[in-house]
Amino acid sequence: MGEFFAQRIIDTGRLPLFCFFVAFIVSFVAVRINVRLIRAKVRWWFKNVQVGDLHIHHVVFGVVLMLVGGVSALSIPDAYTIWYAAAASVFGVGAALVLDEFALILHLRDVYWMEEGRASIDAVFIALAVTGLILVGVRPIGFSDVHDLGPDHTVPTGVFLLVLANLLINLALAIVTLFKGKIWTGLLGLFLPVVLVVSAIRLARPGSPWARWRYGTETRKLRRALRREERLRRPLIRVKIWVQEFIAGRHDLIFQDHRWRRR
Repeated sequence: MGEFFAQRIIDTGRLPLFCFFVAFIVSFVAVRINVRLIRAKVRWWFKNVQVGDLHIHHVVFGVVLMLVGGVSALSIPDAYTIWYAAAASVFGVGAALVLDEFALILHLRDVYWMEEGRASIDAVFIALAVTGLILVGVRPIGFSDVHDLGPDHTVPTGVFLLVLANLLINLALAIVTLFKGKIWTGLLGLFLPVVLVVSAIRLARPGSPWARWRYGTETRKLRRALRREERLRRPLIRVKIWVQEFIAGRHDLIFQDHRWRRR
């Protein structure tokens, strides 16, 4: 295991990314345990950070840590790998705190335990998925080809134009996929372009920007999209929600009269 780690992580220069990844996971798990215990009002556990009547959300600490880690990483010479990895770890902790309250930033109000708060878990899962793929050596579309062209600029013009066209086509397919409401498929397609081809051709999800622009209210495409959503995507969404609630707690609660109640 030590030899494998040295060859695949250290020798490839991915130690800072590995430290970021581990710090991100550990911090996210720790903060979710913390907030669930606070929510359960466990007497011996910590309480929310309050300054007078002001509740300091942990996204504030996350922003500070990201700033410290990012500036430190930019200031440390590349030769100091250990310190560079330490800065990446600090940045990972801050990123976990920020993305755990991504929904608060998105909606500009405290929706942590509301239905809208699920966006935070989606953001964390997406960050973990993308970082994990890069960590194991999978590169986004076009990156490998551009990198392999080399810095000497001796590649024939035809080859360069072909690589550039492939990159632009893949990016266009990714944009279409995202506009069709297929976030996870679009992100996966950044690493597996064949997924983009299939998802860009297939029907958009109801309620997506593409469906609003291209499907009329009584069109056959919209009816097919609604049937597909109910038959195929709803079961998958229920499984995703179950996983989210298992990890992060239930998110369909609203606060009223100082008590949490189900919606």
